[in-house]
Amino acid sequence: MTFIEKLNQRYATKAMNGETVTQDKIESILEAIRLAPTSSGLQPFEVYVITHPELKSQIREIAWNQSQVTDCSHLLVFAAWDNYTEERINYMFDLTNEVRGFKNEGWENYRQQLLDTYPKRDPEVNYEHAARQTYIALMAGMTQAIYEGVDSTPMEGFDAAALDKILDLKSKGLRSTVLLPVGYRDADKDWLVNLKKVRKPMEKLITTLT
Repeated sequence: MTFIEKLNQRYATKAMNGETVTQDKIESILEAIRLAPTSSGLQPFEVYVITHPELKSQIREIAWNQSQVTDCSHLLVFAAWDNYTEERINYMFDLTNEVRGFKNEGWENYRQQLLDTYPKRDPEVNYEHAARQTYIALMAGMTQAIYEGVDSTPMEGFDAAALDKILDLKSKGLRSTVLLPVGYRDADKDWLVNLKKVRKPMEKLITTLT
């Protein structure tokens, strides 16, 4: 099946059956998230993987009581950096040098450019920039889930401040951005499962300038 066919097949699952996704599939989804591109390669976020029933129940209460939060196999919480700091920037540049085994003058100049710019910006500007990177990783995870035969539902419908408190994210310099329950659909209870996918026609979405 082609990638486009897979995208046509997936949908935002509205009811899940509680069946457990095997660990190898979860690890594959998480690896896709890890490999997703981010601005300057900084990967300015962390992902929390939640399976504890009581914790999922707490989150469901502040997520509009959406059943997927508790009925999924694994609940992924994407949490962006609350700010860009010298320590965070240097860590990723140092890691790059370590993995590649050499220092590149242009890369080091770029490091300094970011150090001279990002930490001085308003923290909210930096958080919003970091938060946008989580959506790139989110799509990577959703896509890999399709290939693993696993359903998922991206969710912004939750009280982020309440979730940050539940997971104690503030103390870690993080703020929650989006949820991704992964599991298997409960077709008998899912009103969306058999409905035709609706997207704008190409001429309403794409403008080509030549």
